[in-house]
Amino acid sequence: MARYDSILDLIGDTPLLAMHQLSPNPRVKIWGKLEGQNPGGSVKDRIAVAMIDGAVADGRLKPGMTILEPSSGNTGIGLAMVARLRGFKVRVVLPDNVSIERRQILEIFGAEVVLSPGAEGSNGAIRLAEKLVVEDPSLVMLFQYGNDHNWRAHYDTTGPEILRDCPEVDVFVAGLGTSGTLMGVGRYLKEHKPGVKVVAVEPPAGELVQGLRSLDDGFIPPIFDPDVLDRKFVVRPRESIEWTRRLLDDCGVFSGISAGAIAAGAAKMAATMDEGTIVIVIPDAGWKYLSSGAWTDDLDVVEERATRINYW
Repeated sequence: MARYDSILDLIGDTPLLAMHQLSPNPRVKIWGKLEGQNPGGSVKDRIAVAMIDGAVADGRLKPGMTILEPSSGNTGIGLAMVARLRGFKVRVVLPDNVSIERRQILEIFGAEVVLSPGAEGSNGAIRLAEKLVVEDPSLVMLFQYGNDHNWRAHYDTTGPEILRDCPEVDVFVAGLGTSGTLMGVGRYLKEHKPGVKVVAVEPPAGELVQGLRSLDDGFIPPIFDPDVLDRKFVVRPRESIEWTRRLLDDCGVFSGISAGAIAAGAAKMAATMDEGTIVIVIPDAGWKYLSSGAWTDDLDVVEERATRINYW
């Protein structure tokens, strides 16, 4: 059995799982990268280490300072886990309508939670965090949306892992949130295997899909570069829930709801292809979303609940 000196050494090197049964075209294979197997439970563990260590190396983050981050979930949890081991405090600004599991996990890892109006979504959390960091110079906002260590973490780790484990990859599909995964993996794959297509999945403007955002809602992450993308697919909340159930029913994968959206987008892409191989990111596991009832409740009820509760 492998031995590790730190829980942080377990971040990355996640497995690829065959999900070909999700493809509408038998000549197009789909592989899913299971990021829920990271120790903090999501793909955001990768950027949490990169952003904290980068801020220390840059001299922005010093002993005694507190990390501030607007997040409705996974990034905040990753930062809280890493900061606890690195000796920093964390304050997370999150919308007050997030799923209860998110707040509980943040508090378990020792993060201080500051609530922003849920109706304002992640953009409201960003605005409040920007106000707080101006008022208190002891706070350091790493700001995942504009932090180059975000996309570079995926350029340095996620992208190489995908190409190593699936050299036949033709298309990479991920959700459009901070855009870090798409930018980092996309740049790496395009540089090392010209011809690879990079596809984003986003919700319709004004609609919530856990973990994803629409650029049409008015905030474009500073790290986002449209030239990296080849195509975008829009996936609605109900479709995301349906495909989250398909991941469990057809593949045995208990995932977060954004994974359902990404799987739906991959199937749409597969339908346009004659043949080939698609790799998708499964950003996290489903245990942070149990209160959504996404797997057990009536679909209409779950869809309506998602309009009131932010499962990101």
